[in-house]
Amino acid sequence: MTADSIDRKSPWELYYGPNLGYIEEMYERFLRDPNEVDAAVRELFEKWGPPPSVTAGSSANVSSPSKATTDGSNSIKTFDPNYLKKIVDAGKLVRNIRTFGHLAADNDPLGLTPLPDTRLIEQATFKLTDEDLEAIPASLIWEEAPGSIVNAKQAIKHLKDVYTKSFGFEFAHIHEIDERTWLRRQAEIGMASKPMTANERIALLKRLIDVEQFETFLHRSFVGQKRFSIEGTDTLVPMLDEVVREVAHDGARHILMGMAHRGRLNVLTHVLGKSYTTIFSEFHHSPNKDKDLFPSEGAMGINIGWTGDVKYHLGAHRSVKEGETVETRITMANNPSHLEYVNPIVEGFTRAAQDDRSKPGYPVADLGSAAAILIHGDAAFAGEGIVAETLNFKKLPGYENGGTIHIIVNNRIGFTTESRDSRSTYYASDLAKGFEIPIVHVSADDPEACIAAVRIACEYRQKFRKDFLIDMVGYRRHGHNETDDPETTQPLLYQKLRKHPVVTRIYSEKLKEKGLLSEEQVEGLRQEGLSKLQAALDEVKGNDKAYKQPKMDDAGSKRRKKDIVTSVPMKKLAAINEELLKWPDGFKVYEKLERILMRRANTLEPGGKVDWGQAEALAFATILSDGTPIRLSGQDSERATFAFRNIVLHDVENNKTFSPMHTLPQAKASFGVYNSPLAEASVLGFDYGYNVFSPETLVIWEAQYGDFANCAQVIIDQFITAGRVKWSQKSGLIMLLPHSYEGQGPEHSSARLERFLQLAAEDNLTIVNMTAASQYFHLLRRQAAILNTDEARPLIVMAPKSLIRNPNVASDPSEFTDGTFKLVLEQPGLGKKADKVERLIFCTGKMAIDLEAALELKDGQASESWDWVHIVRVEQLYPFPKTDVEQIIARYPNVKEVLWVQEEPQNMGAWNYIEPRIRARVTNETSVRYIGRPKRSSPASGFQYIHNMEQQRIISVALNKGKLN
Repeated sequence: MTADSIDRKSPWELYYGPNLGYIEEMYERFLRDPNEVDAAVRELFEKWGPPPSVTAGSSANVSSPSKATTDGSNSIKTFDPNYLKKIVDAGKLVRNIRTFGHLAADNDPLGLTPLPDTRLIEQATFKLTDEDLEAIPASLIWEEAPGSIVNAKQAIKHLKDVYTKSFGFEFAHIHEIDERTWLRRQAEIGMASKPMTANERIALLKRLIDVEQFETFLHRSFVGQKRFSIEGTDTLVPMLDEVVREVAHDGARHILMGMAHRGRLNVLTHVLGKSYTTIFSEFHHSPNKDKDLFPSEGAMGINIGWTGDVKYHLGAHRSVKEGETVETRITMANNPSHLEYVNPIVEGFTRAAQDDRSKPGYPVADLGSAAAILIHGDAAFAGEGIVAETLNFKKLPGYENGGTIHIIVNNRIGFTTESRDSRSTYYASDLAKGFEIPIVHVSADDPEACIAAVRIACEYRQKFRKDFLIDMVGYRRHGHNETDDPETTQPLLYQKLRKHPVVTRIYSEKLKEKGLLSEEQVEGLRQEGLSKLQAALDEVKGNDKAYKQPKMDDAGSKRRKKDIVTSVPMKKLAAINEELLKWPDGFKVYEKLERILMRRANTLEPGGKVDWGQAEALAFATILSDGTPIRLSGQDSERATFAFRNIVLHDVENNKTFSPMHTLPQAKASFGVYNSPLAEASVLGFDYGYNVFSPETLVIWEAQYGDFANCAQVIIDQFITAGRVKWSQKSGLIMLLPHSYEGQGPEHSSARLERFLQLAAEDNLTIVNMTAASQYFHLLRRQAAILNTDEARPLIVMAPKSLIRNPNVASDPSEFTDGTFKLVLEQPGLGKKADKVERLIFCTGKMAIDLEAALELKDGQASESWDWVHIVRVEQLYPFPKTDVEQIIARYPNVKEVLWVQEEPQNMGAWNYIEPRIRARVTNETSVRYIGRPKRSSPASGFQYIHNMEQQRIISVALNKGKLN
């Protein structure tokens, strides 16, 4: 291409994007040595001058000092190369200011952070003088410069003000160009530069005064009591007010919040609307309020309600009306002191609020109908892995929620640990960069900047449906709690802090300087707030005689026994089974899988057998036909770890997917099945939160292997097993935990049954270990039937592995049409001659099937040589089926000994739970013994031959008549 082939229009207008970048690269080489580029390109540069900068994105020809040639064109030979270099360097400076300006931002109220190296954003680094910058038009380095900004000097001053004063913007890690461009515009000429009105500023000050006075009033009125005050980060409350206003205006009908204990009481009061009198009553009537409560956070002296949690862990609800058309419900999730573990719970709340589960197929999410706000601590955000797990939900189909607003309440200390000891990153927020979440750093002492950051965050969420993070940098005015002396570990900090004015004083002085308020008006606002607080306290004290301590909540009371019909007529089962084996025309199922699935076509006929996978599919389908939505998630839940489910099929030619559950004519509700990320704590927490918020949904979390639930122990301990008695938070969540010993080693054997049994109390769980496909069918239907009632409890299932395909576990069709879930099963073919039975064997799960195999039954019957023994399978371990067990024991008057046989080591499994319960139901003359593996620190052997030898020994001892006492 030559210059002659180009018309008189600038050729640079033909280039954009990467092509324009290539031309710029050629031009830099041309400046070094014209011979480094092709002759045709050199001719273009000589005739038309330099291309426009990539950052400018302008197609206009650059105008700069030059001399005209005789033919009227601008020859590059007459350009001043130094001038061109100044333009390039000024452009680099602008880029650096945008990228690294946050390092110089004024957002550290106490000046504690060591000054970073900011030479990259200084014009001296590029050897640019003021005169150099004044000679460059602003449009060359900032394409959207306002008309009032004429040259590069003014542009750079403005941009430095934007990026290094009140705000620290970090957007450079955002890959999407349109998002990065939008964020930059918001920072430079948008929301960040939009001033607040006078009325907004006065309202903001009033809110800050309310926040401050609430804390100081509590401090004076209830000396020595902990409240984990917000002081030092008071601006959090008006920030949350603003989030609520913004997302409610954008159509969110639910706002779901999660936070740790610092500042929680203030947020509950001012954002959630918990009254002053309620808060004061909890302090005033605390049983041991006059005692020293140091240092336990959970001291009973400030414990109120139920079996208990402290008031700064409790959640609340509030409905907010905006005008006549919008009503928003705000929910604060309950949270233990495991700080960030509330994050996935809130994410689950939010997605549950967004999903429409009323129709077949996947639930349809309206991502704008609910919004999540997560308030983090700086040390916890950087330190707790659950944060990264939860951030990973951002764009996952089964877990995304259209964007969470994250606020780090950054007081630069974790208990007594300073930031240098608690994280390796420069900022507490750096983790979020890996998930391409925009970050704004603001000072808690600059309330207007904090509000502007919130408005940007909400606009970004509304536009792009993604997360946004605000790092609000403040301080902690007291110690970890109000009884703690912080100067033992941070003496210099607290010496400095004593001289530092509170944010209300800083901001009120600013408003007085602007002439918006007088000192008398500020004092009037303070007196008005104090009057409300004092009136509330006087009311609480005046009602002392009428006050009664709250009674123990009945959350832990025993569930009522009632018959639940879980059987399904054969006609309905057969029709559903037929539909489950249909897929769209032209859909090519993997041939081997198709053969396996089509075996189910005739299993409901006389003489057929229904295996575990088919029983589950029939249970799901009939539950959907009853109008109950289902959510199933786990690391491989579409197929299942052991490939028995295959509830989502893949076309072998194009990998399109199809689930018969989504086209089932009988279905009246949604079926959501999701392969989860490789995480347990966050996914289980999400599903628990989903179920708590939508208690009418059958929510199932499936572990890849049961022992992987170890990684979710905090969720299990703090929420699933204790949430009912701590917070009256009810759940019918199902946990499917593959469990049994097949010689696969310590990491793929035990779901730690003993831990769940240890946590079982106050009728808080149902724990099962079943041995029949029909039992699983009835169990799922029973759980679905009690959802959203007071009977609902989390269901812990020791799910099978090898038993999934064991023919001894498959069930006759009649057991689905006439049966029900049985707490206890007796071994068929044994125990018919009650007077001859001398040994009763109790067991559960796979052990029962191994014992059955050793009996070598013929036509389901044992030979007379086994008349001396009977085997009982405890299918439901908790609540313990004492009536059934007592009735069985009573039938065998000549029993000499009762054995508990298990595959787990003696210090694991069910033995320690079962032993006292059996011993209490037999005579003193009857021996109660354990048969199983000896006590061990590791749950199973990693050697197949050792496993086989041990398993055979257990069976041999259990069924050896010569071992009778």
